Amino acid sequence: MKNKIVSWIRGQVKYSGAKGIVLGLSGGIDSAVVAALCKEAVGKNKLLVLFMPCNSNPHDLKDAKLVAVRLGLKSKLVDLSSVYNNFLKILPAAGGLAQGNLKPRLRMNTLYYFANKLNYLVCGTGNKSELMVGYFTKYGDGGVDILPIGDLFKHQVRLLAQELRIPQGIIVKPPAAGLWHGQTDEGEMGITYNELDDILDKFCNNKKQVASNIKVNKIKRMYKNSGHKRKGAQICYV
Repeated sequence: MKNKIVSWIRGQVKYSGAKGIVLGLSGGIDSAVVAALCKEAVGKNKLLVLFMPCNSNPHDLKDAKLVAVRLGLKSKLVDLSSVYNNFLKILPAAGGLAQGNLKPRLRMNTLYYFANKLNYLVCGTGNKSELMVGYFTKYGDGGVDILPIGDLFKHQVRLLAQELRIPQGIIVKPPAAGLWHGQTDEGEMGITYNELDDILDKFCNNKKQVASNIKVNKIKRMYKNSGHKRKGAQICYV
């Protein structure tokens, strides 16, 4: 699995004519795994990782820096907190989701700024579990050039993290997008990743579901309703 992904990343960079890769390091397991894979694919001198806190939990920045140091990666801190706060001041009041989704969209802009500056590809860190149910921000963390672990369920990412020797504290850390204080992925989705992976695996392979009908139907709705997030903008052909 690891060697296939590493080879694929290397091929994508070569095919695009890019000089390297830039990605956001959040302090979570997905970005840590992708950073390790990218390092093997293109080498540490052609990989730049960005720390982009945005009113974030300080512990996440600490974990992100730990990964960068462990892997010996070039890194840059771009604190988006003041940009985010000032942006909200000129926008009309809105709910938590609208405000929260600004954060990954600001990060996307930042990543592409560096990508344009350096002629790098923007590497995404989304996994199959998240992509299938639309658990990502359109034109935010979904706005990337390549998705190396986009075909891996969350439990597969955890196994790969062990193989890559990602720090154990990051592997067992509750996944969180950091959209608002106290937010966690599983809490927001209302289902654990183990349950989600099991339902999606059976859905993909036409196997009999063992989870409750309520949870299965919920995941099916999430998959259906998020279809637009997995496609490009639709064109009206005349």
